[in-house]
Amino acid sequence: MRAIVIIPTYKERDNLPELLDLIWKSSPGLNVLIADDSSGDGAPQYLKSRPEYGTRLFLLERHLKEGLARAYLAGFEWALQRPYDYIIQMDADLSHDPLDLPKLLEQAAKGDDLVLASRYYNGVRVLNWEISRLLLSIGASFYVRVLTRMPYMDPTGGFKCYHAEMLRKIVGKKIVSQGYAFQIETLFWAWMLQGRISEIPIIFGQRKNGASKMSGGIAVEAFWQVIRLAIFRISDGARTGLHLGCSHNRGDIRREQLSIARCEAGLDGGRKPDRLHGAESLPGQI
Repeated sequence: MRAIVIIPTYKERDNLPELLDLIWKSSPGLNVLIADDSSGDGAPQYLKSRPEYGTRLFLLERHLKEGLARAYLAGFEWALQRPYDYIIQMDADLSHDPLDLPKLLEQAAKGDDLVLASRYYNGVRVLNWEISRLLLSIGASFYVRVLTRMPYMDPTGGFKCYHAEMLRKIVGKKIVSQGYAFQIETLFWAWMLQGRISEIPIIFGQRKNGASKMSGGIAVEAFWQVIRLAIFRISDGARTGLHLGCSHNRGDIRREQLSIARCEAGLDGGRKPDRLHGAESLPGQI
């Protein structure tokens, strides 16, 4: 199994030593790609000084600050050009615990196309949040579920593990979001593609360094993008005759429809071994 974690950064150099050490403590064979948006804080120089650089640590230096979505998409494109089986996304501020990475990969290895590390699956698991922030986050998740009919408890989360073939299909949908709506949009396309999606509970911590990238513009974009996705779901459902509603637990569609769709999309459970298992000599074997 070959896997890589993609981490976008902007002025988060101070988090990198601890973050990288924890990642490799939990998953020694995991590759890491840092997509840095011209931070100007010395992050590229630090990364290039690490002994892992060029073997299991890689850097994508971006010369414009284009937002979270564009950084992730550039990282996805980089990873999809290489023989990885699983591609993980996580934040650089240490709110996502690297010690949860093995749980994501273990669940993905069961045949899932997308695994969500969820703050709200089977309860609320966040640390040191103000009540206003918690209510806003829970309210946003509820808004997404009601309008899109996706059944997932944490549709706005940013800690995920994709199977490479599913991610390739998601990227092919031409993601239009720029900010945090990107998290919703990628999950939506995986769901519309009838991928096998699961949630696992995590504890979401407080960021250690760095500031929130949320702004009024990003929030407005997310509000309208959810409406756009809801309209697409309704129109696509009317066209195809498929009804993707909250009654389908964790994205499980009627067995016959799911089997046919996954077969046609090349995503059925009987994946070929040569795609699931990278060459033994390549870095990133875990």
